[in-house]
Amino acid sequence: MDSIILRTVARGIIPFVQIYGIYVVFHGHLSPGGGFAGGTIIAASFILYALSYGLKPSKDVFPYSLASKIEGITMLWYVLLGLIALFLGCNFLTNKGAGIPLGTPGALISGGLILLLNIALGFKVCSTMFILFSSFAEEGRNGDS
Repeated sequence: MDSIILRTVARGIIPFVQIYGIYVVFHGHLSPGGGFAGGTIIAASFILYALSYGLKPSKDVFPYSLASKIEGITMLWYVLLGLIALFLGCNFLTNKGAGIPLGTPGALISGGLILLLNIALGFKVCSTMFILFSSFAEEGRNGDS
């Protein structure tokens, strides 16, 4: 699509969508949302960029190589956070029982490892959704079915 109106609106709205997605990720342990919902919102902003400006410019902004690295790093991050509890003699991903400080209830830095897990999940979901969208868009463009 080559619409100046779509590009102008997208340019104005994308930063706000991304900020809202980050907010949802960071406040998921306090309110509805979290890593999956926030990652989906952030990915939607990249998909909107791809739909507005084209697939090639969107890959320049968020290349496959970066998305693949993010996926690998976030999986490692998630597992390492889970292993912290194992090293402390508790079950995988145990939070309070492993002695991890939970902070003040209702504060942004609270919930022990949950905030860090939400961040990892947000990155993972965002990169996965964008890779899937890009793959389907390329397949549709090449005429493969």
